[in-house]
Amino acid sequence: MSDLYRSALQARFAKAPQLPPLPGEDEEEDEAGDFLGHLPGSGMGPPAAPSRTARAPRRHPPNPSLAPISASGFFDQATQVAVSDSDLDIRAYYTPPKFADGTVMVCHHGAGYSGLSFACMAKEVTDMSKGECGVLSYDCRGHGKTKHINSPEYLEEENLDVEVLTADLVNFIRVIFPDAQSAPSLLLVGHSLGGSVCVRACPVLQQYHYRITGVAVIDVVEEFTLEALPLMHSLLNARPEGFDSPEDAIEWHIKTNTVRNPASARVSIPGAIVPTPEGSPVGTPAYLWRTPLRSTAPYWSSWFTGLSSKFLASRTARLLVLAGTERLDRELMIGQMQGKFQLVVIPGVGHMVQEDDPTRMADVLVEFWRRNERVVVGVKKVGEA
Repeated sequence: MSDLYRSALQARFAKAPQLPPLPGEDEEEDEAGDFLGHLPGSGMGPPAAPSRTARAPRRHPPNPSLAPISASGFFDQATQVAVSDSDLDIRAYYTPPKFADGTVMVCHHGAGYSGLSFACMAKEVTDMSKGECGVLSYDCRGHGKTKHINSPEYLEEENLDVEVLTADLVNFIRVIFPDAQSAPSLLLVGHSLGGSVCVRACPVLQQYHYRITGVAVIDVVEEFTLEALPLMHSLLNARPEGFDSPEDAIEWHIKTNTVRNPASARVSIPGAIVPTPEGSPVGTPAYLWRTPLRSTAPYWSSWFTGLSSKFLASRTARLLVLAGTERLDRELMIGQMQGKFQLVVIPGVGHMVQEDDPTRMADVLVEFWRRNERVVVGVKKVGEA
């Protein structure tokens, strides 16, 4: 089920190329607001200095037990990747496979989050697969640390049309793995909006002759998402404007059960906020949302319309992972009865499945990969008609 639907219900490789480190990132420890810690090619600095504009008094000090956690224990590399065809300087997090014939799981996050929402899961995947599976996660446009090449500042409004996001993913893969023949096989993994992007990118990447082991969609069902869209503005009204500190943002996500795993929230949530620009009105919180979701309203319907049919038409193995309960629209129900995809329901989690239970999510993905990557010639993969 989609985040929108769930919120409404709750009333609220040939050798994979090594990504080069970003030049000068060894000194990024001094960069205000970088929460990545001593990740190879990156660094952790102090929280951004407060604006010179007077702020409202802090209601309570940051909770040290909820301080941001470095991502260095979850990915081998963090770097910026210039994707000129999309005019993007994309933030990427990467652990390559240890073997020449390995697979890379390419992960696309949901709206409002960042590539670090897959951090805890990525570590589990590499451990469970004994290094045969690498993980490549990234911040899509308008999210996290991704910026435009020709505009170093974050834009207030981005073109988040699903076709633009799909082209971004394809262009990104073609930069990371320019030779499709020698590239590792790819398993596309998308959460919510990211699932829609991965489904659309799959046939395009296949046209460029990339080997796609499968496509995995996490917790989004077209019909129920579209039904919940009219409620989105009222739900966004219930969110705070911002936070006094990263710790406050982490605490809010945990207390509201948006993310149920504190360890994961401490890694991922700092990527969902940014320091407030200087010159902001008095009383503005010290940290604001990185992605103003209200401005994305014109794109909401297009993100999910046609998702079920495109998912079922994917010419690769298909996996749908849902949180808590099995709830399929008519098209998916028929497809399931015809054996067109594998369905897994993970109990005891919310919409952020890969964060709430990264171990179980990784287990599902690794099992799906093992079942479909090494199939006997002539034997169909799971989900293939």
